[in-house]
Amino acid sequence: MRTQICHARAIAALVGCTALVLSVTGTASAAPGASRDPGRQVLPANDGWASHGTGTTGGSAADAAHVHTVTTWAEFKAALAAGGSAPKIIKVKGVIDAVAEGCDSFAAPGYDFDDYLTAYAPETWGLDTDLAAEPDDSPEGRRRASAAAQDQAIKANIPANTTIVGVGRNAGFKGVSLQIKAVDNVIIRNLSFESPIDCFPQWDPTDGATGNWNSEYDTAVVYGSTHVWLDHNTFTDGSHPDSAAPTYFGMLYQQHDGELDIVRGADYVTASWNVFTEHDKTILIGNSDSESTAVGDRGHLKVTFHHNLFSGLVERAPRVRFGQVDSYNNHFVANGDYAYSFGVGKESQLVAEHNAFTLPEGVSAAKVFKRWNVSPVTAADNHVNGTPTDLIAVHNAEIPAETLESGAGWTPTLRTKVDPVKSVPRIVDCGAGAGRLG
Repeated sequence: MRTQICHARAIAALVGCTALVLSVTGTASAAPGASRDPGRQVLPANDGWASHGTGTTGGSAADAAHVHTVTTWAEFKAALAAGGSAPKIIKVKGVIDAVAEGCDSFAAPGYDFDDYLTAYAPETWGLDTDLAAEPDDSPEGRRRASAAAQDQAIKANIPANTTIVGVGRNAGFKGVSLQIKAVDNVIIRNLSFESPIDCFPQWDPTDGATGNWNSEYDTAVVYGSTHVWLDHNTFTDGSHPDSAAPTYFGMLYQQHDGELDIVRGADYVTASWNVFTEHDKTILIGNSDSESTAVGDRGHLKVTFHHNLFSGLVERAPRVRFGQVDSYNNHFVANGDYAYSFGVGKESQLVAEHNAFTLPEGVSAAKVFKRWNVSPVTAADNHVNGTPTDLIAVHNAEIPAETLESGAGWTPTLRTKVDPVKSVPRIVDCGAGAGRLG
């Protein structure tokens, strides 16, 4: 509760909080003569994996013709398309809603949700056959067409050498899925994102013992891209929390996917000073255990998380496959729905150090890690409710069937100053999220 109060009051005390953060962590670098313009700022040297090699400069070198201020979804997409991969800065003013006209605007002719529920109810359709073979004129076919229309409408492809930055304290997006796909050198800063909802989730009778609803649309996807910096953003379900979702066929009508996915050989990503809040499946690094995917993932998926606030999440903060992931100086605040923070997946090499965890009464520190595969982990100097805690030892003592092995096999070197763990909750809660750039 103390942490949530601090975070809620941080805007009112912005000047004091900003002074605190800058005094202990510093701020971004900038092109000469442009230090006060967030659009011209670049990732500092040694600031996580995104600083590797050429570093991450985004659109900081943009000329005047490639600096855009946008207030609508149409203007934003036009700015993305202008100038190809030439350096560009896109300044977002206010909140841009990609689904302002509502889900009905995407519905295909003849689509009716009640018809869908009638056709595929388990008592009539059963649980042995999926819907892949359903024709175009079926309820599932019309759902597919509706979903395709939404997909086309809400996704935005981000070109190389681009900086997207919010103006002031109240800039952001609703219902948008940013696609950072097969490009290099992208910066996303100072933006609030309300997770897109899938207007047309698919029922899969064969998913699990009782079937399940599956949804699309991550808030941001880094897919096969390199040198990406996400800084001082807020990711939340906002006005569409899972707690308000109905159930159909006895299962939650799930309309959210991830907040941030880093997949398909993506590399050199730094996520710093962000807030990830009120979400279920939050961050996925590497999206499959399959050997066909592993060909592109092994040796890649190098990601740094530092000074992020993970609050009110269920799981995946993050779940890791294959990647060398460095997570330090983050604050994790759990509630009663908490499942785990770190998912240890196939061939992952996770280093989790100098992090603070605030867990409610009755939630054990053994839940911080969830082991999906046998992959060694480095976990040193972490605090739980202000107390130094050996997270691996606690996990192994309470969950012996999922024993963790120590030692991820590498040592992170791309870090700026590491703050004392005891200071992390105050520093992060007062400094992370959109609207809090110095």
